Amino acid sequence: MLSFLDAFSGYHQIPMSPADEEKTTFIMPHSLYCYKVMSFGLKNAGATYQRLMTKIFKPLVGRTVEVYIDDIVVKSKTRKEHVLHLQEVFHLLRKYDMKLNPSKCAFGVSVGKFLGFMVSQRGIEVSPDQVKAVIETPPPRSKKELQRLTGKLVALGRFITRFTDELRPFFLAIRKAGANEWTDSYQNAFEKIKHCLMQPPILNSPLPEEKLYMYLAI
Repeated sequence: MLSFLDAFSGYHQIPMSPADEEKTTFIMPHSLYCYKVMSFGLKNAGATYQRLMTKIFKPLVGRTVEVYIDDIVVKSKTRKEHVLHLQEVFHLLRKYDMKLNPSKCAFGVSVGKFLGFMVSQRGIEVSPDQVKAVIETPPPRSKKELQRLTGKLVALGRFITRFTDELRPFFLAIRKAGANEWTDSYQNAFEKIKHCLMQPPILNSPLPEEKLYMYLAI
């Protein structure tokens, strides 16, 4: 069982220190105003919010909860456990006066999207939209287009076995000054990656006593 929660108004749930409010001052036609809550656009807003959420859910993170900025996932093996785990989460949210956006929450589901990936009882799967974006990408005609394509593939790297080896031709092409020609070797590498993404693996926790292979991507 999974529940996907979204915090309401994001950064605005964090009050500014009174001494720092004037540092958020902005100009309007007839007056000056400042924020009493943390506004979007501040340099450390994301890190501050993540630190807050990590502290709030410290007893649960890695056990029944995963949290990234304002996205929260509550995970349980049974329906009965899930109700208890949600109670723990709501208790902490009330304790720290954090509010959720009900229109973006989904409770007691078997699958959902988290950080762009599909999460279910089977494990973590690549989003079909991301695969479609790669499959339908035409052969790059310039270095900038090649960089954009490589960026899409790097984002899916965890679903491509030894992806640094598979993407090596692209990395080398980007490093070459003025190299704009799309060669057969690049196309073959691209077709191989697309074939891999047509049947992507499902990421899951390792099984006890299972042999693990580690590949270092440097």
